[in-house]
Amino acid sequence: MSFPRYPEYKDSGVQWLGEVPGHWGVDRLKASIVTSKNGIWGEEPKGNEDDTPCVRVADFDRRKLRVELAEPTIRNVTSREREGRTLNKGDLLLEKSGGGENQPVGCVVLYDDERPAVCSNFVARVQLKPGMVSSYWRYVHAAAYAVRLTTGSINQTSGIQNLDQDRYYNERAVFPPPAEQTTIAAFLDRETAKIDALVAEQEKLIALLQEKRQAVISHAVTKGLDPNVPMKDSGVEWLGEVPGHWEVLPLKRVSPQQTVGIVVNPSEYVTDEGLPFIYGGDISEGRIDYISSRRISPEDSQRNAKTQLRAGDLLTVRVGAPGITAVVPPECEGGNCASVMLVRQGGFNSDWLCYAMNSRVVRYQVEIVQYGAAQEQFNINHAVEFVIPCPPRAEQDALAAFLTNEATRLGSLEAEARSAIILLQERRTALISAAVTGQIDVRGLVGSANAPDSIAASAYPASA
Repeated sequence: MSFPRYPEYKDSGVQWLGEVPGHWGVDRLKASIVTSKNGIWGEEPKGNEDDTPCVRVADFDRRKLRVELAEPTIRNVTSREREGRTLNKGDLLLEKSGGGENQPVGCVVLYDDERPAVCSNFVARVQLKPGMVSSYWRYVHAAAYAVRLTTGSINQTSGIQNLDQDRYYNERAVFPPPAEQTTIAAFLDRETAKIDALVAEQEKLIALLQEKRQAVISHAVTKGLDPNVPMKDSGVEWLGEVPGHWEVLPLKRVSPQQTVGIVVNPSEYVTDEGLPFIYGGDISEGRIDYISSRRISPEDSQRNAKTQLRAGDLLTVRVGAPGITAVVPPECEGGNCASVMLVRQGGFNSDWLCYAMNSRVVRYQVEIVQYGAAQEQFNINHAVEFVIPCPPRAEQDALAAFLTNEATRLGSLEAEARSAIILLQERRTALISAAVTGQIDVRGLVGSANAPDSIAASAYPASA
């Protein structure tokens, strides 16, 4: 459908705004605010009347542009320190420190909680002038953020981005009459909520697909593909029954060798060019990112022949995400690995064992023996004893083929859901930008019996 436009437009003189409705004002962002005061971190809670919720950047719901205080951080801030910093419903919060390469600092969210609170020293409380509608202005800041307007006001120090608030507030925006601010905010509140609901449905679908994938794998590697095959007690209480002709073996009897990748100063072997040098961070479930991995010279890899990679070997993450396993592809042949568990290929089907290692069968055993608070990890002496239900080789081949087909099918459905989320988010961003810059006239779309059920989700083009 096509959206109505205002009857008259004028050149705003601002690149990111373009033409705007003729009766709208154009001014600097600072014309919308009374104050923008930095927050305070306070002290550890003391159990007295000065304990108060403190909003951190981690409490920002960046998609819904609001504060989420399900589990607030409590800090002790004296009444004097709270002067001018107490958050009221309708205040805006500006992220003034933090950010990163793909997420620049400067996000603005609405504080719509009933509880008085303060914000941390990485956040500024933005109090709007009378007549300025807070929900409208959070969308204005969101549109500005989407075109990276904040980046011109960022100072980088010690890896942390700091927003120069004065410089940012000198950027220009449009100022509709208060009544239209309210109407635009109501329209966007309604339409973004619809989009958020659709995104949540896709996220739920992704979670269900991932659960389905894990259930299919775990069932196949413990029960096989023939529902009528005679079963027997595995002898392992938590494993239960397995097909009668299968063996239940420790990993050390399935594979001819298990070892740990280079652990003594592996960084000394890193070069600019050479063969793939695989670390745990390069391994995801069933996949090794050898393109972006570190490199090791052929000579150094050969000197460490015990851990030199062969196609068909398996690599299992030991530290950080213990248990994640992938098969070494031909592209890694001759390379090496560091601080991971290397499982040498034997007479088994590598893809089958990879599925078994990534199933709940082995993950459960990893969870029992893993240790470490900061970074979870396991000892290889425990790993070699992990029990694996082992079918004959022909059945391993059949299981690997079946699970690869299922993983591909479920992966395609997950990819479709993720693509849908991206499209919905693009439409959300485009809709916000169009509404707050006056590219669409929403005055007849709020509270109208003729308004479409889902303008934002189904009709608004991502390219608008």
